[in-house]
Amino acid sequence: MDASLGPSPLSRARFLRSFTHSLRLLLRDSSLLIAFGVAVAFVGIAVLYPLVATLSRAFSAEGAAVLANVLARPVFHRIILNTLALGLTVATAGTLVGFLFAWVQVRVAAPQWIKRFIHTAALVPVVSPPFAVAVAAIVLFGRNGLLTYQLFGLRTDIYGLPGLTLVMTLSFFTVAYLTLRGLLYGLDPSLDEAAANLGAGRWHQFRTVTLPMLLPGIASAFLLLFVEAIADLGNPLVLGGNYTVLATRLYLAIIGEYDLTAGAVLSVLLLVPSLALYLLQWRLATSASVVSITGKPSGRGRLITDKRATIPLVGGALLIAALVFLIYGTILVGAFVVSLGVNNALTLRNFEFVLVGYGAKAIIDTTLLSLLATPVAALLGMVIAFLVVRGKFHARNALDFGTMLGIAVPGTIFGIGYLLAFNTPTEVLGITVLPKLTGGAAVFGGALAIVMVYIIRSTPAGLRSGVAALQQIDPSIEEAAVSLGGSRPTTFRRIVLPLIRPAFFSSLIYAFARSMTTVSAILFLTTPQTRIMTQQILNETDAGRFGNAFAYVVILIAIVLVAIGLLSIFVGTRTGAEREAA
Repeated sequence: MDASLGPSPLSRARFLRSFTHSLRLLLRDSSLLIAFGVAVAFVGIAVLYPLVATLSRAFSAEGAAVLANVLARPVFHRIILNTLALGLTVATAGTLVGFLFAWVQVRVAAPQWIKRFIHTAALVPVVSPPFAVAVAAIVLFGRNGLLTYQLFGLRTDIYGLPGLTLVMTLSFFTVAYLTLRGLLYGLDPSLDEAAANLGAGRWHQFRTVTLPMLLPGIASAFLLLFVEAIADLGNPLVLGGNYTVLATRLYLAIIGEYDLTAGAVLSVLLLVPSLALYLLQWRLATSASVVSITGKPSGRGRLITDKRATIPLVGGALLIAALVFLIYGTILVGAFVVSLGVNNALTLRNFEFVLVGYGAKAIIDTTLLSLLATPVAALLGMVIAFLVVRGKFHARNALDFGTMLGIAVPGTIFGIGYLLAFNTPTEVLGITVLPKLTGGAAVFGGALAIVMVYIIRSTPAGLRSGVAALQQIDPSIEEAAVSLGGSRPTTFRRIVLPLIRPAFFSSLIYAFARSMTTVSAILFLTTPQTRIMTQQILNETDAGRFGNAFAYVVILIAIVLVAIGLLSIFVGTRTGAEREAA
C-alpha cells in the first residue's frame, strides 16, 4: 500500500504501544488518574462543549443559509474590513507604544522616578475594565469634551476608528510592554559590546543586532494585540458609533435580534482569524524565548545617554504616561461630581447609587463570584501545569492546548457557546448530568455559568506560569519524596506547591483581576438574579450617567487593588517565615 494513503503498520504499532504505555501509567497512579480526569472533564465540559455547540449551530442547514447570506451582502464585507482595519491599527500602535515604554525602561539613561512613573502607567489598565478608558475619553475628547471643546473650542468626533484606536491602544499596550521588557532584560549585553568593538554605532547596533533578535517578540506582541482588538466588545459598544465590527454585530444579533444562529455564524467568522493568529503568536513566542534570550546575561548593557535620543524617547513615553494618568484621573474626579464638564459640583450621590442603592448587588455578586473562581482557576492551572510538565502520556499536549483555548477564543464566543450549550439541561443517555446553567430560570440564577467562564478565562495564565516554574525544578526532588513513601498528592502538596508558590499566587492575582474586569464573555449570561459590575458600567454609560459609571470603575479598581495588596502581604509573610525557618 502507498504510504501516502495512511499511516504504516509500524507507525500504528508505535502509536498503540505508546498509548498503552500512557494508559498503564495513569492506571498505576490513582491520584494522577483523578487529576487527569478532573482536568479532562474541565476542558471537555467548560471549554470544548460550548465551542462544539457553537460550531454545530453555525454549520447546520440553517447556519449555512445564514452564512451564505452574510457572505453575499456588501454590508458584512464592510464589517469584516472594519474589523481587520481596527485590529491592524491597534496592534501597530499598541506594539509601538509598548516598545517605546520597554526601551526607555531598559536601555535609556533616565531618573528612576521617571521609569517608575511610566512603569506604573503601563500597569494601571490591567486593574480596570478595558472600556473604562473609552468612557473617560468621551468626557475629555468628545464633541463637548473638557479638553477639545471647553478648553480649545474644537468640535471633534471621537467615535469610530480614530477614537477606538486611541482607547484600545491605551488599554492593551501593556501586553506588548511586558513582553518586550522581558526580552530586553534577557538579551546578552556582550552582543552589543562586540558590535561596538567592531566600530558599529548605536543606530547600527540597534538595526543589525538588537532589532533582529527582538523581531519574534515584536511579532508575537503584534499578533496578540491584533487578537485582543478584534475580539473586544466593550470599547466598540461605547465608542464604535457607526463603525461596526464583528463583535458588535454579533452582540446585536443576540441581544437585539434574538438570533442565536446568526450569532453562531458570526462567531465562526471571528473565531477563525483569532484562533489562527493566536496559534501563530504562540509559535513565535516560543521561538522568541529561544532566539533572543541567551541565558544569564554576561554583564550589564550600556545605557543610551545621548540627549538627541534620550529627550525624544523619554519625552514621548512621559507624554503617553501622562495621558494614561489624565484619563484615570478623570475617572476618579468624575466619580465625585454631579456631571463632569456640565455640573462640577461635588457630590457623593454617585457612590450612594452604587454602594447603597441599585448597584450594591452588582458589587457583591461580582466580588463573590470572582472570589469563588479565583482559587479554582489558580489551583487548576497548577494541576494542569504539573500534568503537562511531569506527565509522561501523550494526551498532555492536547490538555495544554485545550486549556489555552480559554484565552485564545474571544470571550464573546464563549458567551454565545454557553447559551447554546447550557440553556437547557445537559443529558447523556437520557440522564441529566448538568442542570440548566443560563437564563432566568437557571440554577443559582446563572451564577454558575459566570463562574465557569471566569475560570476558563483565568486558568491559562496559571497554566503558563506553573509550567515555567515547574521547568526550573529538578524532578529528582519529587522522586526522592516518592521513594521515601510519600504519595503523589502529598508530594504535590508538601513539596511541589511550596516550590511554585510565587507562580501560584501570581495566578491568584491575575485570576481575580481578570474575573473582576471581564465583560465580553459574560454579557449574555447575566440575569436579573445575578448582576455584574462591568455590565452595569456599560448600562450607565449607555444611559449617559457617566458619574455612576465612574463610581463603579473607582470601586472596582479599589477592590482589585485591595485584593492584590492582601495577597502580596500574605505572600511576603509566608516567604519571610520560610526564610526564617530555613
